[in-house]
Amino acid sequence: MSSDITHRVAAFMSACASITASLALAGFAQAQEAAPSTSVASASLCADAYVLALVDADRITALSWQVDQPVSLAPAWSRSLPRAWPDAARLLALSPALTVFAAGEGGRTARLLERADYRAFELAWTDDFAGVRDSLRSLAEATGDAGRADAVIDDLDQRLAALAERAAARAHTPRIAYLSVSGGSAGVGTYVDAAISAAGGINAVAGQGAVGWTRSDPEFALRLDVDILLTSFFLDGYASTYNRASRHRVYRRLLDHPDRVDIPAGLWPCAGPGLIDAAEMIADAIDAWEVGQ
Repeated sequence: MSSDITHRVAAFMSACASITASLALAGFAQAQEAAPSTSVASASLCADAYVLALVDADRITALSWQVDQPVSLAPAWSRSLPRAWPDAARLLALSPALTVFAAGEGGRTARLLERADYRAFELAWTDDFAGVRDSLRSLAEATGDAGRADAVIDDLDQRLAALAERAAARAHTPRIAYLSVSGGSAGVGTYVDAAISAAGGINAVAGQGAVGWTRSDPEFALRLDVDILLTSFFLDGYASTYNRASRHRVYRRLLDHPDRVDIPAGLWPCAGPGLIDAAEMIADAIDAWEVGQ
């Protein structure tokens, strides 16, 4: 008897699941019919930056939920747009023709959207300006306006060339280090390293053999001797129990550095269009530092 009941319950649950799936897909189809064929939504902070750089305002259906956070530098007009989460149900309710995800964030949600005949685009992870160019081109193709990336990339290249000229004209090359709120740093192969190099500085952390993003290391911080210190996400980032550098006295020596520059977090939540702005801020700091040499 218990076995028979088990089978009946299983059959009932299976039938309920089929009905729910059918109703959901029917709703998806109705939403799709109402969706503008060129509308774009961004589901993450990193994707926001790319979408804002490449897509006309009247085509943007929604930006990520992080737009209202201090970490976002989205323009004022975009704050009135609907918010998007990397969640299939919410995105289907917004019914954009294309949803843009940051690297590694599409996953199951992107697959569900595509199953309902919506398009999803996931940015590739990158840590340098070449990757930023590639991402701009790929996203522009996905939005149906491949030529749109050309102007953005041309501006990027001109600004990188200008930074190279400024670096060549300097008499000194400063040692620069980045300190994260967790007490870690950025070595070779990070977008922070790419920005420092583009600005004309030497990444002191990379110079000590660090590769990638490093963890909190008070002893390493004590040994670090730099001309310029870079910080970010201290005032406009995320509150976390891992924000050791904002509290630990070992890091205070660095945080009190006379040539400390705080880069707005919204410029580089990832390697995106704002990375060149961060590099220019670093270059300005180098110019100011050189005056005192």
